[in-house]
Amino acid sequence: MSVRTESSAAHRAGFACFVGRPNAGKSTLTNALVGTKVAITSNRPQTTRHTVRGIVHRPDAQLVLVDTPGLHKPRTLLGERLNDVVRTTWSEVDVIGFCLPADQKIGPGDRYIAGELAEIKKTPKVAIVTKTDLVDSKTLAAQLIAIDQLGKELGIEWAEIIPVSAVGDTQVSLLADLLVPLLPEGPALYPEGDLTDEPEQVMVAELIREAALEGVRDELPHSIAVVVEEMLPRADRPADKPLLDVHANVYIERPSQKGIIIGPKGKRLKEVGTKSRKHIEALLGTPVFLDLHVKVAKDWQRDPKQLRKLGF
Repeated sequence: MSVRTESSAAHRAGFACFVGRPNAGKSTLTNALVGTKVAITSNRPQTTRHTVRGIVHRPDAQLVLVDTPGLHKPRTLLGERLNDVVRTTWSEVDVIGFCLPADQKIGPGDRYIAGELAEIKKTPKVAIVTKTDLVDSKTLAAQLIAIDQLGKELGIEWAEIIPVSAVGDTQVSLLADLLVPLLPEGPALYPEGDLTDEPEQVMVAELIREAALEGVRDELPHSIAVVVEEMLPRADRPADKPLLDVHANVYIERPSQKGIIIGPKGKRLKEVGTKSRKHIEALLGTPVFLDLHVKVAKDWQRDPKQLRKLGF
C-alpha cells in the first residue's frame, strides 16, 4: 500500500454520466473507459435500462460512470419511467458528458436533450463527439462548430468539447483526463477491484438480453426483458472444477414473438445461450451452465404490475 505525501495532488472521486439520444455511443464509451464490458452495447436504440455504473480506477482519481437510458419523447409507461430515471440521475452527478455522434447532424432529439441540460445549471457539462472514426476531418470540424453554436443558443457553457472514438480507442484516456478535474476532492468511493456496482444477477440478465437482441428483427428490441431467477453453485463439484447454474427467463410480449427468439428447431435460442454464456463466464470468472426459457408476459411494457415484477 502506497502512502501519499501531503504535497501530492489531492485525490478526486465522483460520478459522471453520459447522456445523449439512444444509440449515441454512450455504452460503448463507458466500456472503453472502464476497459471491461459493463454496459451492454447493441446497435438497437434503448438497450440500457438499468443505471449501469462503470468504475475507472486511476492513481489520482476514481471516476464512477453512471450510464442512463437514452432520453426520448415517451410513448409508453416504461418510456416515462426511463425519462424520470434520467432526470434524477442528472441532478445527482458531478459532471455530465453529452454524447453526439460525429456522423449525424444535430437533430431534434439532440436539441430536446440539450434544452433539458440547459435547465440543470450547477453541473459542469462536457460535449463529447463520438464515433469520430466514421467521418473525415472536415465533417468533424463542422460538427464541433455546430455543438459550440448549440451551447451558445441555449446558454450552456461547455466545460470542454472533445472528439473521441471508443472503437478506435482515440482520445478515450484524454477524455478521462478532462473529466477528473471536474470531480470533487475525496477518497475512492469503491474498492480497487470493482468495475461496477450492479448486482451480478442484473448484469448477467443484461448480457443475455444483449445476445437475444442481436440479429433479431426490428419489431423486438423493446419487447425483451430477462430475469435471472437464480444463480447457484452446483453441489458436489470438486473445488478446482466449480460450475455455476444460472436459470433465466427471457420474457416477450406476444406468443407470436416466441418463434422469433427460439428460431427453427431452437437454433436461435441455442446461439443466444452460447454467446451470452461466454460473456457471463468472463464476467464471473467461473464456468457456467445456462438454463434459458422463453416466456410470454403479455404487454409488459404498459402494465405497471408486470413492470414491477420485471424490475422496473
